[in-house]
Amino acid sequence: MATISSSKNAFIQGRWTSEDSSRLYGIPDWGKGYVGVNNDGHITVLPTKDPAKQIDIFEVVEGLKQRGVHTPVLLRFNDLLEHRLREIRNAFDSSMAEHAYTGGYSCVYPIKVNQQRHVCEQIASLAVDLRFGLEAGSKPELLAVLGLSATAGGPGVNGMPIICNGFKDSEFIETVILATKLGRNIIPVVEKFDELELIVKHAKTYNVRPKIGVRIKLSSRGAGRWESSAGVRSKFGLFVSEVLRAVDYLKKHDMLDCLNLVHCHVGSQLYDIRVLKNAINELTHIYCELHRLGAGVTMLDIGGGMGVDYDGSQSAWSSSINYSVQEYAADVVYRIKSVCDDAKVPHPLIISESGRAMVAYGSVLVVDVVGASKFEQNPDMPAIDRAMTDEKARGGEVPQPVLDLLDAYQNMTDRNLLESYHDATQARDEAMSLFSLGYMSLPMRAIAEQLFWAIGHKLLEKATKRGELPDEFESLPELLSDIYFCNFSLFQSMPDSWAIDQLFPIAPIHRLTEEPTRKGILADITCDSDGKIDHFVDKRIDKKTLELHELSDRPEGEVGIEPYYLGVFLLGAYQEILGDLHNLLGDTHAVHISINDAGQWSIEEVIEGDTVEEVLSYVQYDVDDIKRAMRLDIEAACRQGRLTLGEGKSLLKYYDDGLEGYTYLEE
Repeated sequence: MATISSSKNAFIQGRWTSEDSSRLYGIPDWGKGYVGVNNDGHITVLPTKDPAKQIDIFEVVEGLKQRGVHTPVLLRFNDLLEHRLREIRNAFDSSMAEHAYTGGYSCVYPIKVNQQRHVCEQIASLAVDLRFGLEAGSKPELLAVLGLSATAGGPGVNGMPIICNGFKDSEFIETVILATKLGRNIIPVVEKFDELELIVKHAKTYNVRPKIGVRIKLSSRGAGRWESSAGVRSKFGLFVSEVLRAVDYLKKHDMLDCLNLVHCHVGSQLYDIRVLKNAINELTHIYCELHRLGAGVTMLDIGGGMGVDYDGSQSAWSSSINYSVQEYAADVVYRIKSVCDDAKVPHPLIISESGRAMVAYGSVLVVDVVGASKFEQNPDMPAIDRAMTDEKARGGEVPQPVLDLLDAYQNMTDRNLLESYHDATQARDEAMSLFSLGYMSLPMRAIAEQLFWAIGHKLLEKATKRGELPDEFESLPELLSDIYFCNFSLFQSMPDSWAIDQLFPIAPIHRLTEEPTRKGILADITCDSDGKIDHFVDKRIDKKTLELHELSDRPEGEVGIEPYYLGVFLLGAYQEILGDLHNLLGDTHAVHISINDAGQWSIEEVIEGDTVEEVLSYVQYDVDDIKRAMRLDIEAACRQGRLTLGEGKSLLKYYDDGLEGYTYLEE
């Protein structure tokens, strides 16, 4: 027997408030002070966690609509990104002060996490002040980072570290060596031994003594979805025996002092702080041993891993983390200091590649609901009576399974819920068998289905009041849930939700002073059956439906529904970059928003999403050719009388306008 709750009995009885909605959707838990709900029932973003400076997302969306920018739209909050970076800086500064750590700290941003120019440029500009850096993992990323570091401050850039990870060919390494000569504080990390040979070769060619890093394959494993990216079976890095070979090779070429950085990667979205402690302890011992062997090590790169609490449970769960930024910083600093002090080795500069933690909070996707599919809760009894009468008038009989379903619906009580469920399930199965054998008419099948769904809703309503749900029909809430169709592509904007079942917080951005009376899943507008979200955040519970509001029809005389907007939060890491062109649905509009000291928000920049013409060109269509073909086809249809000239003109206009328009549905 499972305990269940509803929005009605989960909170104090009385008028529904925005605080009730805030608790229902877990906003204080996963929002971490960056997200709230105001008295109007609208979700707000607090870029600096200051309650006096809030940005009303619904107000922003309405303002964008007036400017001709429609949903789906990605909102980026510049001040929030800056605050998050400073929060990480302050956490390490306070921990280093507390433990008398002298080595310093730098957070390096791997641009693979979100390579959008505006995001990377903002981080690069802040990096100078915060003593942060950038990371590149491929040749295109290297070229981008070199350009970003130039615009951020020129040669040296106050020592801004540039870490180069990933596999490297000769051209890549030659570029790194020349960038060193240019004045960049750039460190290529050796992933396989032949890269070290190339570094030495090009360093001698250009008479450069580069800073060199080496990635270690630790025995400590990671944790979570990406745990295989760490440990001895990890994709990148050298075994300890290979590291010692590298030491001998550098010593042979009189370059052992160039071995400045020791690197490891414990895994992305590290949810258990204990795993991090073990890995850092092992890595620091290796660092100290390399120092003893004469290497010029001064930097310890602990890689990525600092996670994000997507479900708000603050637990060792795949969509959560059991630590805060401050705890992360304190453990890192303490562990490294303790090992170094014991070995009498100077404290190294700590580098972390905490990309996810840096940018995840900075972006919110807002989508509009375009319709819903749902099972009606109450059967139309007059229509059922008429259908049964008509069936008899045609000389037929009402099938017994239909009568059994009607009886189960009408005679259900609080004391016979399980019996009613068993009777209804058997009658429904018998009805489907009769129809398949040709012994039941289509109207009778429709009645059987309508009664079965109505029984399910009635059963859930009664079970909810009792506060418990028999194990045998725990799947009913999911089975009877609505499907809300949303104007976006899961594959473009939330690829991790589809690919690895990553959970992202989702909530209506308005109407939060109203009690949500529906439960549903979300479907996108692609033609793919996988284009849906049917798992939602709820503190380590496998929650398969989301509380939603009843959709409202537009005023009489107008077609469609009133706007209903949902926000998808914590999307700043990876989702924009990993998105694909499924159904040729392209990038959404992206809007950069800032807030001033008076708490007034403003739109800094609008980056328009892909047009149909643009995405067609991505897949090698010649738009001029297909326009010409369409024009010739319309002309032929007009000559043959299948279209009037006016109809042909209208169709051609719709076609041309469509090519120039947004790939998503527009009002």
